[in-house]
Amino acid sequence: MKTIWRLLGYLRPYLGWLILSNVAMLGLVVMSFAIPWLTRYVIDVAIIAEQSALLLPLSLGVIGAGILHGGMFFVRRYSSAIIGQRVIYDLRNELYRHLHALPFSFYDRSKTGEIMSRVTQDVETMRRFLAFGLVNLVRSVVMSVGILFFLLFINWRLTLVVLITVPPLVMTIRAFATQVRPMYRRVQEELAGLTAVLQENIAGLRVIRSFAQEELEVEKFVEQHQRYLAHNLRTIRRWSFFFPLMNMITAMGTVIILWYGGSEVIRGNMTLGWLVAFNQYLALLLGPLRMLGWLVNLTERASASATRVFELLDTRSDILEISNPIRMPTARGDVQFSNVHFAYDSGGDSVLRGISFHARPGETVALLGATGSGKSTVVNLIPRFYDPNRGRVLIDGRDVRRFAIEDIRRNVGIVMQETFLFSAPIAENIAYGRPEATMEEVEAAARAAQIHDFIMGLPQGYDTVVGERGVGLSGGQKQRVAIARALLLNPPILILDDSTSSVDVETEHLIQRALAHVMRGRTSFVIAQRLSSVREADQILVLDQGRIVQRGTHRSLIRQEGIYREIHLLQSGDASSISEEVYRRARTKALEVGGKEAR
Repeated sequence: MKTIWRLLGYLRPYLGWLILSNVAMLGLVVMSFAIPWLTRYVIDVAIIAEQSALLLPLSLGVIGAGILHGGMFFVRRYSSAIIGQRVIYDLRNELYRHLHALPFSFYDRSKTGEIMSRVTQDVETMRRFLAFGLVNLVRSVVMSVGILFFLLFINWRLTLVVLITVPPLVMTIRAFATQVRPMYRRVQEELAGLTAVLQENIAGLRVIRSFAQEELEVEKFVEQHQRYLAHNLRTIRRWSFFFPLMNMITAMGTVIILWYGGSEVIRGNMTLGWLVAFNQYLALLLGPLRMLGWLVNLTERASASATRVFELLDTRSDILEISNPIRMPTARGDVQFSNVHFAYDSGGDSVLRGISFHARPGETVALLGATGSGKSTVVNLIPRFYDPNRGRVLIDGRDVRRFAIEDIRRNVGIVMQETFLFSAPIAENIAYGRPEATMEEVEAAARAAQIHDFIMGLPQGYDTVVGERGVGLSGGQKQRVAIARALLLNPPILILDDSTSSVDVETEHLIQRALAHVMRGRTSFVIAQRLSSVREADQILVLDQGRIVQRGTHRSLIRQEGIYREIHLLQSGDASSISEEVYRRARTKALEVGGKEAR
């Protein structure tokens, strides 16, 4: 109930619509009460008393009540649908904003398909409850109380006899609600798992086909689908058992009316018209009681979905902004790491151990190391994608945690190792960080990234729409578009996370020549596999198992014994000056760091 009450809190902005819906619902109830009452007069006053002159006006009264009933039904249905749509609109927007506020660590441990399931399917279940379940629940309670009063008024003895069927019906509904609650929670979880498998398979379709693993992935999908089907069928079986049971209990009321009510009419204690009206009122009473099963079903599904949605909304970001952050319109670009330690999981193995260095404004810092040495983690701490567990990251002499997060990220341009492009025109992708940029500025950034000539050769030039995730462009072309996107932001701090890994040597040379001009005057961090990309860096940091094991310039490091010199000798093809044992050790390390270039 706490979950449902929290969901109902979203109704406050739409109190007017809620009042209109409930007024229409009360009108609907009144018209429902009027029709049996008028029917009694048609039978007792007009037909049995043979007053034919009253037949037409009483019949017209029944028709009028039916028309008003239909009008009230329309207003109630329309207003409740508006409420449901508006509330879910607000909730889904809140969810979307919250997802953008969550840190990278949340997405590291969450499946995309499961998140999508909560934002779409779970929210839609909540909408059905707000639009149809809630108003029908109120209507059922009001009608049940009102009809009970009418039944007692017509014949209290017959009412007490008929109400024998109510306790078993209530107990059945309660048992149903208790049993289906965990069932629906599991159904929603399995549906989220199915969505996650589907999303992952579609995203990885090229890899699946490259390794001819279609049948394996189909089997995984079918296995997950079977679990979803099994839990769904289990819930349906429970539903199929309880609803006939509820119908059987309510049918007992009709039998009692025919037996006991018929006897009352024969003895003259009750007119035929009142018996017919009593039967109609009982049908109106049993209708809401039977509907309670459907309402319980809908409420439990909405409760299960709301629990999953609120779990997402209650997930707090560990990247918090202080109440009065320092504003930083434009940074100078002074970046310092002071004894930084970091682990992705609390209590897990440290990825960074005591990292300290100082990058002055305008300097280029290169990071080199094997996979898992912590290179990308270091640069991810600068824009506060993560916060260190110990130590400090400073920009312009101040801890990054004191700045407004938006200001930090507007001052840091990033070209990721895994390039992502939106399904949009190339110009829009380049201008993503600065939507107000002019076409001249977009073209200038593209020229700097050595991608302008390629774009102009496309059928629609800068208006060419790239496919989802950049499909239609090669790896090198996508990375050059991403570089142009970062350059257009004109940030004082630039991060290139292995941004030339997917380009050939000639293209890399062109990009490096362009970047040498672009990086002038701004603090740059370069992660690269090829030493040719880091020769001109002001500082080169060699990382191994989360520690800086070497630092210096290219010239100083090739004179020192260590990983950097070994990689240099292997990549330059001059391995004659190192022993066979050192060569084997260096080759192993170089293969980890330099990939195919080392080979």
